[in-house]
Amino acid sequence: MPESSVKSVLITGASGGFGLEFAKQMEPAGYRLILHGRDKARLQMTLNALKHPDRHRLVQSDLNARHGLSELISSVENEPLAGLVNNAGFGIWGSFEQTGIVPQIDVIKTDLKAPIALAHALLPTLLRHNGFIINVSSLAGEYPLPYMSTYAAAKAGLTYWSEALRIELAGRMRIVTLAPGPSPTGFRNISGMPHSTGSFFRTPIPVIIHAGLLRLEKGGGYCIPGWRHKLLFAMQKTVPRRIGLGLIAGNMRH
Repeated sequence: MPESSVKSVLITGASGGFGLEFAKQMEPAGYRLILHGRDKARLQMTLNALKHPDRHRLVQSDLNARHGLSELISSVENEPLAGLVNNAGFGIWGSFEQTGIVPQIDVIKTDLKAPIALAHALLPTLLRHNGFIINVSSLAGEYPLPYMSTYAAAKAGLTYWSEALRIELAGRMRIVTLAPGPSPTGFRNISGMPHSTGSFFRTPIPVIIHAGLLRLEKGGGYCIPGWRHKLLFAMQKTVPRRIGLGLIAGNMRH
């Protein structure tokens, strides 16, 4: 493929987990991948895992830092962007009362503010290149989550914004709202969430990413990947909330 015809895709949070798998599954399509993350060493590991590392590019920035978002946007302003994968995100486990406000607000910044700001800034370029957006949300955005209240709130906001944007841009841009449940990404270690919580519903990372990319091929939309996550979603919608919240709180408290 001639260098001039290669289009770029920005993947945030590409230093592991979903971001690494997005890179692996999207590389065969011929994209030049712009791999974003905070940890340069882990980003390099992602790059080393790809078949054509020389084709791609690393961008290091902290989305919660004062100039982190603007630095990331500036670093890709001259790229022929055909895709944006808003994957960066994290959560904090613990009671809201006993958890510091700074990490709680940082969850909102990374999981909700950053995807919205990136999409708004990069939309003209994405539209010009007949591009797409994949917003990695969560089934946590479909139900209040005691002991991870801010994370669930951020993901609820991300899902609602992503779905509204998809309708606004229908026929002009493909948008996927990927809403997985529990998965072995290392999220639990970072958040502090008990490892027993939701273990039955854990779904392999490749299955989740493949489902999201398949939904993109079909024109975009809301995507719940894998039968276990679909079952969890069905339970969220059918179990009365007054009962469900008590069950979740009991599991999350441990």
